[in-house]
Amino acid sequence: MELRQLEYFQMAARLRNITRAAERLRVSQPNITVAIKKLEAELGIQLFDRSQKQLALTPEGAVFLNRIELALRNIQDAVLEVNDYKQLQKGSIKIGIPPMMGAYLFPRIFSSFQKKYSHLDIYLHEEGSMSIREQLERDELDFGIIIVSGASNHLELLPMVRSQIVACVPEHSPLAKKPYLTKDDIAASNLIMLKEGSFLRQTILDKLKENNITPNIVLESNQVVTIKGLVASGVGISFLLDMVLEEAPGVTAIPLETPLFVDVGLAWKKDRYISKAAQSFMDFCKETLREKRKEEKK
Repeated sequence: MELRQLEYFQMAARLRNITRAAERLRVSQPNITVAIKKLEAELGIQLFDRSQKQLALTPEGAVFLNRIELALRNIQDAVLEVNDYKQLQKGSIKIGIPPMMGAYLFPRIFSSFQKKYSHLDIYLHEEGSMSIREQLERDELDFGIIIVSGASNHLELLPMVRSQIVACVPEHSPLAKKPYLTKDDIAASNLIMLKEGSFLRQTILDKLKENNITPNIVLESNQVVTIKGLVASGVGISFLLDMVLEEAPGVTAIPLETPLFVDVGLAWKKDRYISKAAQSFMDFCKETLREKRKEEKK
């Protein structure tokens, strides 16, 4: 039994798809298939029920996955801990960032951190806030910059900034003259939404559902610049955080009738071993936040 076989099985089980597992691990699909078949032959059991359209674990496969999850996590932590006996001359940090926050919040942190720790490699994974939470819990990321509201108690959180969810409307639209946007305004409008996996999207859709409003979604995109351009062109209205609308030609930000605020911050998994490289990033963020609060008090 090889470590690689276990890793291939774990990823295939998580994603329930051999092709996506191969893409995530950056290997060919046959490599995954062969490794799993060898693992099944060695164990003498069938790990996946292949009679279903979607790849599904057998009861034996589910038991095996639960056991190896812990084993692989311990191996990963052991490797990280051993590497930390070396001087902090090399290291890597995997950070998940939603498109909206990545473009407007993270560069300020990243540029300063990179100047101080230029020898460390930072790998950025762009996903929606809810998807990042899931990846943190699966130990696929060291950190995530997320909307912290409603986050799992398995995550440690460092709130960094509070932002308001606002409606984005074309500046020449009659809506741009209103003090706030009502549910009736939203019901009568074409909507441009962030894609699934976004906390902001889910929050807006939940609020619409509470008011028995069926949204008329005409376009979806995770590219904030694209969304602002579509709004400015009169395609529809959208919902973004106010912090990303400082420079948005042709777009007017309107508060919602019932204001919605969210806290954005850094998240990492509780009880997971933190490498020296990751610890340096965490400490840097905490110090940056302390300095910011000192300036605000002046």
